[in-house]
Amino acid sequence: MSKYESKSIRNLAIIGHGGTGKTTLCESFLYVAGKTERPGRVDEGTSSMDYEPEEQKRHVSISAATNHIEWDKHRINIIDTPGDSNFTFDTKSCLRIVDGAVVLVDAVGGVEFQTEKVWEYTDEFKLPRILFISRMDRERADFANAVESIRTRLGKKVTIASLPIGAESAFSGVVDLITMKAVIFDNEKRVTKTIDVPGDMVGEVKKYRDILIEDIAETDDEMMNKYLEGGELSPEDLRSGLRKGIVAGAITPVICGSALNHIGITSLLDTIVQFFPSPVDRCPIVGKKPGTGEEETRLPEESAPFSALVFKTIADPYAGRLTLFRVYSGTLSSDSSVFNASRKITERIGNIFFLEGKIQKPVAQLIPGDIAAIAKLKETSTGDTLCAEKTSIIYPRVEPTRAIISFAVEPKTRGDEDKLVSSIHRLTDEDPTLTFHRDDQTREMILSGLGQVHIEVIVEKMKRKFGLEVNLKTPKVPYKETIKGKTTVQGRYKKQSGGRGQFGDTWLDIEPLPRGGGFEFADRIVGGVIPHQYRPAVEKGIVEAMAEGVLAGYPVVDLRVSLVDGSYHTVDSSEMAFKIAGS
Repeated sequence: MSKYESKSIRNLAIIGHGGTGKTTLCESFLYVAGKTERPGRVDEGTSSMDYEPEEQKRHVSISAATNHIEWDKHRINIIDTPGDSNFTFDTKSCLRIVDGAVVLVDAVGGVEFQTEKVWEYTDEFKLPRILFISRMDRERADFANAVESIRTRLGKKVTIASLPIGAESAFSGVVDLITMKAVIFDNEKRVTKTIDVPGDMVGEVKKYRDILIEDIAETDDEMMNKYLEGGELSPEDLRSGLRKGIVAGAITPVICGSALNHIGITSLLDTIVQFFPSPVDRCPIVGKKPGTGEEETRLPEESAPFSALVFKTIADPYAGRLTLFRVYSGTLSSDSSVFNASRKITERIGNIFFLEGKIQKPVAQLIPGDIAAIAKLKETSTGDTLCAEKTSIIYPRVEPTRAIISFAVEPKTRGDEDKLVSSIHRLTDEDPTLTFHRDDQTREMILSGLGQVHIEVIVEKMKRKFGLEVNLKTPKVPYKETIKGKTTVQGRYKKQSGGRGQFGDTWLDIEPLPRGGGFEFADRIVGGVIPHQYRPAVEKGIVEAMAEGVLAGYPVVDLRVSLVDGSYHTVDSSEMAFKIAGS
């Protein structure tokens, strides 16, 4: 890979609902750019981006994968993201570190639920976007309906930047409204051919070209005045205005094509290179100073202090952790060290890699904008900030989505409990949305995730990566007991069997708290009816008694107990006596 300056790098994520052709688009990028001799197929399990066995089995992307291509003297770093709701944390984490997103919309189905979800993520990170209406070659593909669904469900300013030539099986090319060229792709020669705009499309092309010009003009007052005076803008004005509009989020161009047949792909790549921002354009990068929380910024310059954000961790049974990160400022060389500001530790850096799917390509040095990986960092996890120790900074992390489904998990082989715990902990490094704990009440080990498919994939990974087979069961219900009404009770303990006796006498007001209120103890003793040194023992006795309720032996929760009265004996009273009395 040739060395590029930061201004010639484009970092983008491919996002959209599951099944819209995101991975196929990535494979088309690789093929059209000349990086692969034959495009991989998701349905055949030959995609270089979906390389995990669990992905090949299901024909869907389960985790994000990275690759890069060279196009028009630029390096485009591509991240293929999952579209399934079980794996959206990976998608959001990747969107956190890119500079733009290509949002796929199926020409048949239009905008779907997960499209709206990832669109919200791009809003959150203020990312420039290109909408790509995919699968124009499919039966029942309808460009106009897809555009209407975008305008209805996404509610943003979108501008048609290309029109399809034909549809369904007759889809053969696109008219690029920016260049005003009709283009088709010669699959045998792997080149784009320019043809005349079909005669029956001339009127439609002029209509949408005028709308495109007007939309671009609206983003700039000076350009609008020029447009109103002359009714036309120069090609330079159009390109400059469109780029400003896309970078600012004021314009989202709509491009169409077929990734499977590589139609419209060169227009999409040209749009990415010409109109998406470089790492230099999205600055300064804002973080916080460790310890004080004060705002700290970095410029994407090689001379600036090094800083990077970890967006993904891969658990490998042989290589250990593989840490993926994006460089924001400064440089990083192999065989060096780096400071983890999130954990306040120094990590040793060995080899640095560019990832091409699962293939690791060593690289000597990284610059701002590079997306790369390091193996065997011992303590670094997803969301951590790596930087120079003397000028440390912490960038905002993406918080994991809360788990919504739980299973009790146990190893099939007796004695593999420790192996189970170790395996799951390594997988939680890879997937922070996965949670694992032992229920203190039922004594079961509980595995929680974002859905049934999520948990099934984790179980398959445990078997493949760590040789561990497990059973999943419905968790036992950890029942709790509580009280319904307020009451006052006496707790009295007296024992006399010769010599010093035991005596403790308490009066307790007990009342319910709202669900989730837990336990509250209030000392409302007035005067010295119970000495201060004995009162904490009363609370200890109450807490111990709450561990086993009177109805069915389940823990008691959501109540307030107030110590209101009692008595003591100057000789026989003790902490133990009042603890027993409180229980």
